[in-house]
Amino acid sequence: MYGDPALPPDFDALPYANKDAPKGGTVTTGNVGGYDSLNPFAPKGTPPWQLRYLAYESLLGRSWDEPFTLYGLLAETVETDADRTWVEFTLNPRAAFSDGSPVTVEDVIWSFETLGTRGHLRYRDFWTRVDKIAQTGPGKIRLDFKTEDGPPDRDLVLLAGLRPILKKSQWEGKVFEDGAIGDIPIGTAPYTVAEHQLDRRVTLRRNPDYWGRDLPFRRGTNNFDEIRIDFYGDDAVMKEAFKAGEISYIREFNAERWEEMATLPAVRRGDIVRSEIPNGQPSGISGFVMNTRNPPLDDWRVREALIAAFNFEYINDTLTGGRQPRITSYYSNSELGMIPGPASEAERALLEPFEDDLLPGTLEGYTLPASDGSKRNRDNIRAAADLLAEAGWTVQDGVLKNADGRPLVLTVVLQQDALVQQATAMMDIYARALERLGITLNVQSVDKAQYTVREANYDFDLTFMRRSLSLSPGNEQYFYWGAEGADQPGSRNLMGMNSPAAEAMIHAMLAAKTHEEFVTAVRALDRVLISGRYVIPIHQYSVGRIAHDAALNYPEDHLPLYGDGVGFLPEVWWMEK
Repeated sequence: MYGDPALPPDFDALPYANKDAPKGGTVTTGNVGGYDSLNPFAPKGTPPWQLRYLAYESLLGRSWDEPFTLYGLLAETVETDADRTWVEFTLNPRAAFSDGSPVTVEDVIWSFETLGTRGHLRYRDFWTRVDKIAQTGPGKIRLDFKTEDGPPDRDLVLLAGLRPILKKSQWEGKVFEDGAIGDIPIGTAPYTVAEHQLDRRVTLRRNPDYWGRDLPFRRGTNNFDEIRIDFYGDDAVMKEAFKAGEISYIREFNAERWEEMATLPAVRRGDIVRSEIPNGQPSGISGFVMNTRNPPLDDWRVREALIAAFNFEYINDTLTGGRQPRITSYYSNSELGMIPGPASEAERALLEPFEDDLLPGTLEGYTLPASDGSKRNRDNIRAAADLLAEAGWTVQDGVLKNADGRPLVLTVVLQQDALVQQATAMMDIYARALERLGITLNVQSVDKAQYTVREANYDFDLTFMRRSLSLSPGNEQYFYWGAEGADQPGSRNLMGMNSPAAEAMIHAMLAAKTHEEFVTAVRALDRVLISGRYVIPIHQYSVGRIAHDAALNYPEDHLPLYGDGVGFLPEVWWMEK
């Protein structure tokens, strides 16, 4: 995207992979909840999240050591013009599906068209930007992007390279979008689904005839013979299964529980190792998102009051021992995060056309309300009461009501997963704080199936949200924050934000031709997001905490820039004999 790739044309392995890692062994991981589909590309069903990354490939592959760079995978070469109005891929002649059949141009074109029109919503926006797709020679596929509204977004070439490629003939006479449990897409990746027991286990097995095993991009990766995904009813049961040796590794998100884990007998014996994996990526946003489709959450003053009433300093000290710093913006912890204080001259130039619609703090600087760490949080509760009164809410007979006499009652919906215990504990403390303001907070914890339906239909006032944001944000930002998703069921725009300023910043980010222009646009977007008061942010996960079987190893001498993520564990780990 900018400059040159970090690796030379003759690189022999990704820098964070051990090219001499031994092959073999079985690793078992755990998921909370269940699944009703093994098709990660269909709009219906809930598949195990790991399938997309372990069982399917795209034309190009990502190095998790550098943003904005992709390397050849199914595609052997890629060409584009200076304005990126088109891209042409040439398939690697060795590329094959797991059943041994070759990957053809017809498969690629069908995959783009099917995912773009019948696949999951996350794939559809890209397809609306494609003018045409066609074969241009033996093994060659060209995509032309729409240009009637000006030059296309510069990251479309990269997005095209990251589309999953599936086998067309598998779906003749079948309904792709149903996500039926028996319809498992055939892919080209090192692993295939070998066995499954509904809601209990999915077993992935390494394909001994995997076509790309000798590619430098794959050297030292995908080292386990078998990857098992076991499913548990709740996080506590899954943690006990790990202690009993039934799971090979777990990720711990609570810093205090992480420290407590050091006292486990298995850790003391050396059977379990605790590894901390730092990363250089943005904090992303983790916290409780407010659904602005529902009044009075459409009023920024009410949202600011709810943020002020959330006593983060006290909650953080109570639940994590104060060990985890708070998220200060959506891209904090990276060069893309906004700088505290007023907007820079370049940021202001991008934002000023929308000045009349920007919320207070966007241009002059916004800082999250902070408490003194005491349980009472008096100053912030007082500030919250003033904001609510300004918005027309006053305490009547101990209950906060508006001019029509309607009480302020909010419902927070939480999914039963690895974070629900911590989120529930936070909401219990928060509910007591809101009582002092006359607000009733109802906390509902539901299973994964119910949560999926309620989230898709925005049936909540608040819910827990985690958006991991990378050092190379792109078109997915429209999916997260764009106006199109505000009223579209199943979008990732949970807060329902409809901000012309945010969309303009995303467009400026995608049109940037230099790294400096890109950083400026993302920082301006960060300002719009954090000052929008859409989320009550909690703590960062700037360090990955993995407790694992001592037989599991990873390349400690060169950790990827992105730290612990989908391209790290289990992809570059291995098991000692």
